[in-house]
Amino acid sequence: MTDTRDTPFADGAAYIDGAFMPVRDARIPITDWGYRRSDVTYDVVGVWNGSFFRLDDHVARFRRSMQALRMDPAEDDARIRAILHECVRLSGLRNAYVAMDCLRGRPLPGQRFHPATCRNYIAAFAIPWVWVIPPEIQERGAHLIIASALRIPDRSVDPTVKNFHWGDLTQGLFEAGDRGADTCVLLDADGHVTEGAGFNVFAVIAGAVVTPDRGALEGITRASVAELCRDLGLEYCERPITAQELRGAEEIFLSTTAGGIMPVSRIDDIVPGDDRPGPVSMRLRDLFWAKRAAGWHATPVAYGDASS
Repeated sequence: MTDTRDTPFADGAAYIDGAFMPVRDARIPITDWGYRRSDVTYDVVGVWNGSFFRLDDHVARFRRSMQALRMDPAEDDARIRAILHECVRLSGLRNAYVAMDCLRGRPLPGQRFHPATCRNYIAAFAIPWVWVIPPEIQERGAHLIIASALRIPDRSVDPTVKNFHWGDLTQGLFEAGDRGADTCVLLDADGHVTEGAGFNVFAVIAGAVVTPDRGALEGITRASVAELCRDLGLEYCERPITAQELRGAEEIFLSTTAGGIMPVSRIDDIVPGDDRPGPVSMRLRDLFWAKRAAGWHATPVAYGDASS
């Protein structure tokens, strides 16, 4: 593996519209609709100890998101996987946050001013690992609030298609900070739990692990939680969850690519247990990382010197 500590790629590597570059040099045109209208979809896959986790699942979801937004870039799925490998290889990172985006450009010259006439293109990058909830906060359990801002209705923006429409989540994060909490979860207009700022939400209710069945991303790590529950003989259920149920849950935890399974110890200043991560949350978290270390759903990064 190439040592990149003293190279332009030390901070990460990027790919934009056919070219690789140091992440610090990555640029997109400010007139493109991906920037001006948030007309973009994306996905994020993690690399830990030199291996991607569930790479094929992330690329498949990325393709579904592109199709939902009527985006058809030149790169097929095999090429996208090769681009992600090359970004990590160029960076030399063993633990990395690896993003893939598809952006809509501008209408082609002489064409009508409509998204159907815009060219679509791929951007990707690999940077050092990002924790949505830092490990030291996970150890004591995250402090969560139910934000006053409501989630964008799923009839307006499909939450199963990853997108940059984060205005509601951003409001929630500022509110969490103002209230002395670490992060937030949002409700829908009917008072049901949806998701948080970059993560799925789970509650342990009557011993069962429950997560919302609507208004939320169909998370890859969420699917991993379902597998782990089967391994541990825990009941797992996707169904509507009210705010009252979440506040009264025996335990709460979160899941995301950028952090795995993350326990919660407080919600709206309510302490479900002893103000520490609960036993079910910790069993799942420990098993998640143990299986990751053993190669579960792993795809080793192609660190060879030859470009992919």
